[in-house]
Amino acid sequence: MERRTYFKTILALLAGGASRAKAAETIPKGAIQLHLDMKVAPGKEQQMLKSFKEVFRPTAAQQPGYIGLEMLKLRSAVQGAAPAAGNFRFVLTFASEEARQKWVATAAHQKVWPMIEGTMPDKNYTVLVYDIT
Repeated sequence: MERRTYFKTILALLAGGASRAKAAETIPKGAIQLHLDMKVAPGKEQQMLKSFKEVFRPTAAQQPGYIGLEMLKLRSAVQGAAPAAGNFRFVLTFASEEARQKWVATAAHQKVWPMIEGTMPDKNYTVLVYDIT
């Protein structure tokens, strides 16, 4: 019985590895990831998360070149200092920087971004764009 459990565990791990490899294959060459460290005002976290999940992400997902979008909430700094300007990190993945710029210029973005930005008391936030290698 122990051997059967061991075998099932190995199969599950191998299947998970295959899924991750398949996901990595779907990211096109030239893809980018934008990281934005956000300081959300106390008492506005739930408002921001609701707008993000129900409005912003579904709207962004309709854009050409969209790959993914996550909102991360800082739990702790394990090594080094936590970002001074943020308790959340917004992570947006697009097929290219050009596709992302086209999305930013749309009327849809102009409508939905203020729902997120409006929960931040300081609009002087850090935005970094990374090439996915």
